[in-house]
Amino acid sequence: MTEGNWERLDALDHKIVDKLARDARISNRAIAAELGVTEGTIRTRIKRLQNEGLIQFTVVTDFRMAGSPNLCMLGIDADPSRVVELAERLRQLPELSCVILMLGRFNLLAMGLFTNIEQLNELITEQIRSLPGVQKVQTAISVHNLKYEPGVAKITYLDAAAQED
Repeated sequence: MTEGNWERLDALDHKIVDKLARDARISNRAIAAELGVTEGTIRTRIKRLQNEGLIQFTVVTDFRMAGSPNLCMLGIDADPSRVVELAERLRQLPELSCVILMLGRFNLLAMGLFTNIEQLNELITEQIRSLPGVQKVQTAISVHNLKYEPGVAKITYLDAAAQED
């Protein structure tokens, strides 16, 4: 998503995204009826949001579906001059489901689901620590997932008018 794309979102776009975030299976017709516009308007808006990379649709599964109940977070200290390059390399590792550039304790945060400690150790020692720019890797392993809400990155309303239902 580019900053320009984000700035072009209007109140209707925000309302559409809000409806989809609550129920991605809601029909365009139902959204249109709730928002007082045509189904064609909703279809066009959703297609534009998808084409611009602002929304996408996927199935969110419970951790247990993967047979991997343990979420592991990797705090990675990296050489600042190589952090972007390193993030791109980490993004390509299939074991990691999330890679985030950070400000604060670590330059990078990576997350993945692991079936056992040996699998995690192998990833860290044989793949991550050998990448150029990695200075330190610290792990945090979940023992029990109390809450997991997949809509973490919901769009917040920038305009008070967009909050009206």
